[in-house]
Amino acid sequence: MSHPGTGRSAVLAPGGTYGIDGPLLMFAKLAVSRRDAATHPITRWELSGGNDFASHRRQVEAQVSAAVDELTAATRTPPLVIAKSLGSLAAPVVADRGLTAIWFTPLMTDEATMAALRRATGPFLLAGGTADDFWDGQAARSLTPHVVEIEDADHTLFVPGPLSRSATALGQVMTAVEDFLDQIVWP
Repeated sequence: MSHPGTGRSAVLAPGGTYGIDGPLLMFAKLAVSRRDAATHPITRWELSGGNDFASHRRQVEAQVSAAVDELTAATRTPPLVIAKSLGSLAAPVVADRGLTAIWFTPLMTDEATMAALRRATGPFLLAGGTADDFWDGQAARSLTPHVVEIEDADHTLFVPGPLSRSATALGQVMTAVEDFLDQIVWP
């Protein structure tokens, strides 16, 4: 965990197979660091219970809660939560604590995640792609004005065709992240 003295901080939560070194979380961490914020990356989920989704939810919630508590104690202010896919199972923690969040390809097909997003009081940014089976652009736009939707992007926010198209999509998402950080999170 890094410890800048601004009081700003962020928890970075990976996806199931998408680590914090993946482009979305790597660039989000850089954006946060460039704003003199402490970061607490959760490098991997400590999941047990096989394919028990309810057990995975409890474990993701527990790890994110512990990271939020650690950063809050260190910086004396609640952190931003930035999560990819499986990390969105922590949406109830974020909603319960009134935290601000950035959700990359959240699991919008999961009712508990959607219920938490609907009751969230802190602002949040949603990023997803139209070719992602877990994404629902219409629902996203009904939840928050802060939405970046990439046409034809899959669950990793990659698009078909030349890799330059995926790099362009990543740039669009990171521009939305930086705008959200500068205008909403830390104006």
